[in-house]
Amino acid sequence: MSIGGAEELSEPVTYRGTAYPWQCDHIGHMNVMYYVGKFDEATWNFFASIGMTPSYLRDGGRGMAAVQQNIAYRRELLPGDIIEVRTRVAEIRDKVIRFVHTMRNAESGEVAAECELTCVHLDRATRRSCPFPEAVSKAAAARMAPAAP
Repeated sequence: MSIGGAEELSEPVTYRGTAYPWQCDHIGHMNVMYYVGKFDEATWNFFASIGMTPSYLRDGGRGMAAVQQNIAYRRELLPGDIIEVRTRVAEIRDKVIRFVHTMRNAESGEVAAECELTCVHLDRATRRSCPFPEAVSKAAAARMAPAAP
């Protein structure tokens, strides 16, 4: 459950943090570059949660490449706001995964932003796409969830 009694959400938390004053722009809210950074941190936590850990990527000569990213900004985040990102899988294919991060103000439960990413699994030696291991595909499929209301 989020701080402040917001409803229980089914997607796992992939990032928790704070909007720091130095991350805010001349308008007084968190600057877009920090939304992207926090979504990126959520991505790496999400990847690890489905089996694409740093050691899997390093030792297996694998990588992930984002090929599309779309962000919708819904509500501003102010200095001191506590941030929570939850991630759901929208689609898993042989070599491609599409997932959605939902960033909320953890106190109010309000959606601050949503980020949809499409990423390709790579063989770093050949610089070409390659299939996900079965365990990763199954773990990702288990994380598929309907879109949040």
